Amino acid sequence: MIEVKDLQKSFGEAHILKGITTTFEKGKTNLIIGQSGSGKTVFLKCLLGLFDYEEGSIAYDGHIFSKLTEDEKRNMRAKIGMVFQGSALFDSMTIAENVMFPLQMFTKQSKSEMQDRVDFVLKRVNLPDAHNKMPSEASGGMQKRVAIARAIVNKPRYLFCDEPNSGLDPKTAIVIDNLIKEITEEYQITTVINSHDMNSVMEIGEKIVFLKDGLKAWEGSKETIFRTDNEVVTDFVYSSNLFKKVRKMYLEENS
Repeated sequence: MIEVKDLQKSFGEAHILKGITTTFEKGKTNLIIGQSGSGKTVFLKCLLGLFDYEEGSIAYDGHIFSKLTEDEKRNMRAKIGMVFQGSALFDSMTIAENVMFPLQMFTKQSKSEMQDRVDFVLKRVNLPDAHNKMPSEASGGMQKRVAIARAIVNKPRYLFCDEPNSGLDPKTAIVIDNLIKEITEEYQITTVINSHDMNSVMEIGEKIVFLKDGLKAWEGSKETIFRTDNEVVTDFVYSSNLFKKVRKMYLEENS
């Protein structure tokens, strides 16, 4: 579990995060959503330890990150997996080398142990024969699966995903959503996803935090988001006619 209390972050005179308090639960897909400029990317980078913040705290399973020593912070980072928006694979490395990179960085495993782990995670993301391919030879969907394999290769407790469906067609996006949800449940990871994709929200949003102008405007689940009367949320979520129809059907069926 990740617990956030009264988180505040500014850049100069620009107050970006204005006292966010929430929790992200273990074994669930936790989504951060909001319009551009809402603060969700800054929030994610604070959670990752990439940005310092002026007020508040972030605790990973009870350990407040800002109070850890440098060695303790390094050990904590070894427990974090990250799926970047553009996959961020190393072009000069094979897929297997990309996936092995965190093991080389954070562990003292033997080469054979690392190879066994790489074999396992590539098989888990349905890429059992992709070891020797270069990233340029892989489709967008394959690259995302490689990025997920790399993110989980070190058996993380926490998984962060920044717009994991960016640039993917709807069918492939569903595959990636389902893969992330399956891995989260299978390994009981605390997964936090920064997303603007409402399909993802409705598909896998077990916990949803909606940001507006640096504030937490609403939180709930994909079920409760159908029933909320919060106008800020409904204006964002149901801006398309499709989701308006889905919501209407849901409310009629559950009235």
